[in-house]
Amino acid sequence: MRGARKRLCSALVVAYGLFSLYAAYTVFLRPRRPAAPRPPHRDRRGSRDHVAMGNEEWNPWEGDEKNELVASQQRYEANLKMIKNARSHLEQTSLRVQIWGKAAIGLYLWQHIFGGHLQPADVTAQWREGSQKAGKTYFSFITGPSVVPGYFSVDAENVVLVLNGREKAKISYATQWLHYAQTLIHTHKIQHVAVVLLGNEQCNNEWIQPYLKRHGGFVNLLFVTYDYVLVNEEDIFQWPLGVATYRNFPFVEPSWSMLHDPRSYLCNFLGTVYKNSSRETLMEILKQDGLNKLCWIAAREQWQPQETNESFKNYQDALLQSDLTLCPVGINTECYRIYEACSYGSLPVIEDVMTPSDCGNSSMYHSAPLQLLKTMGAPFIFIKNWKELPAVLEKEKQMSFQEKIQRRKKLMEWYQNFKAWMRQKFINTLENSFLPSDKG
Repeated sequence: MRGARKRLCSALVVAYGLFSLYAAYTVFLRPRRPAAPRPPHRDRRGSRDHVAMGNEEWNPWEGDEKNELVASQQRYEANLKMIKNARSHLEQTSLRVQIWGKAAIGLYLWQHIFGGHLQPADVTAQWREGSQKAGKTYFSFITGPSVVPGYFSVDAENVVLVLNGREKAKISYATQWLHYAQTLIHTHKIQHVAVVLLGNEQCNNEWIQPYLKRHGGFVNLLFVTYDYVLVNEEDIFQWPLGVATYRNFPFVEPSWSMLHDPRSYLCNFLGTVYKNSSRETLMEILKQDGLNKLCWIAAREQWQPQETNESFKNYQDALLQSDLTLCPVGINTECYRIYEACSYGSLPVIEDVMTPSDCGNSSMYHSAPLQLLKTMGAPFIFIKNWKELPAVLEKEKQMSFQEKIQRRKKLMEWYQNFKAWMRQKFINTLENSFLPSDKG
């Protein structure tokens, strides 16, 4: 029914436009019949009035005719403007997409990639929502604990589901949402579904495959984090991990002081040091030459999912006060720290090593890990072994303050462009997949 109403409205607009064009043709372009000759008007004043009017014959209806022509022209232009606005409105809202944010990565999509706002601003609110137009698409976003299957209004025929598939408990919850979306597809409540997935850190995402259209499912598009082996740039796309929105890491606006103020530390590392990991090697190298005195280092032995107010403030201060942010591999090479450092203009120094996993084993991933970031020309420092770090820090000491400022500008401009590029790619992919093609 909704599609039929849209087609009826479009037909009415086109019909009105054709009528307006015909009216304009009648007024301005259609040949007019010559007026019947009038008998000469005799006046007692003789030729004096004729002389006063020059060589033109006086027409008592001339003023009315001019006014009517002006009014017709105005109506014609108003009709054209109305048709143009109607067409523009139809183009702008030709696709409506509702995003269901059921994983924290949805906040990175909406607030950081799209630059969208949410009401209420309180991050603990049970229900938060926002909307914006982009390209030919009107996006609405909902999130919060109160967004439960069957208990909210589905106001678009196209849905993007943001899900967490990192572990078994999260996958179980994610499949409930997929089954709900599948029911809406079968009952013709919605037409298309895309999924943004926080994937498993070892890229064990096989559970999602039966839901994809290419495997007989109903999910048109999949955007997934990490260097997933099945990324093909056709219906499966790599998506950035982003910042730790689940820890309420904020959207950071670049400032003059962030770019131009001196920073107190060459580098920083605040994080968990796992046993028998390269992070232990990193700590040893920093201690050997006293480099830890030049850097803000705060290591812990056990990972903590939540930060205290104090630890979170220290972390943000470390990013803001350090020229470099050290990013050793964890369970996966890609980590939140990379994007959080970019937010504060602290250049990531990344251990460019593929972690043991099912990630990146594809001919498409010749430069894995971090294929997405490398493809976009990320201006980071990539090293294969932390033994290279002393040389990196020595070079850092030799850099002038102005060189560091220029590097910060380049990094922060790149990050802004990266987010804008991801936003446009996301929109284009949805529109190309969800909008009907114009093939004749």
